[in-house]
Amino acid sequence: MVNYNPLQSLPSSEELPDSDDTPVDHELQTLIPTLLRGILNWLWGSRLDWFFGVNMGVYHTTGKNPRVAIVPDGFLSLGVERLKDGKLRPSYIVWEENNVVPILVLEVVSKTYGGEYDEKMTDYANLGVLYYVIYNPDYWRRDRHDAFEVYRLVDGAYQRQTGEPVWMPEIGLGIGREIGTYDRCRREWLYWYNSDGVRFSTPDEVAQQERQRTQRLAERLREMGIDPEEL
Repeated sequence: MVNYNPLQSLPSSEELPDSDDTPVDHELQTLIPTLLRGILNWLWGSRLDWFFGVNMGVYHTTGKNPRVAIVPDGFLSLGVERLKDGKLRPSYIVWEENNVVPILVLEVVSKTYGGEYDEKMTDYANLGVLYYVIYNPDYWRRDRHDAFEVYRLVDGAYQRQTGEPVWMPEIGLGIGREIGTYDRCRREWLYWYNSDGVRFSTPDEVAQQERQRTQRLAERLREMGIDPEEL
């Protein structure tokens, strides 16, 4: 008797396109997940067990065709290597990641409705994504939803989480909104938070804080008659 392994018939990363080739229609769909990834790169810089994808195809076996990717604006996976076989990923292929599915996906709603509240919600639930974040700053009235919603998968269905920021114990992070400056634009952005609801700084903010600290130290030295340039 021949043992059939269905994984052997699945395509490899070399056989699959990087994404669905559908362009984003608002730069927020790229900027917001890129900011979140940048904060994680600073916050979890010493960790090698996570991956954050931006507008990257996720190939899985829970849909109709494993060759058709679902492409979140952003997603986080835990328990996977930053590099796949020492290389950057062209896409995220669940069956080549020890069947580790993203623990969080992010969708930023734009003018062109993309099924964030129905088709994609069903797809992500079937995939087993634990947290589903929908950010809809401009069209939430049109869609009859709140501008920021976080769902958690419970018994195969998504349940809306209350409060903000929303704490996600399985990830060890909270997520929420705040006014800030990123990419030379001051507006509302999504950020990560600790368990006390305190926002984590962005890399730019950390660098600015360090510059200010250095300037204050230099001023104190000059007040003491010491030239900091000679140290």
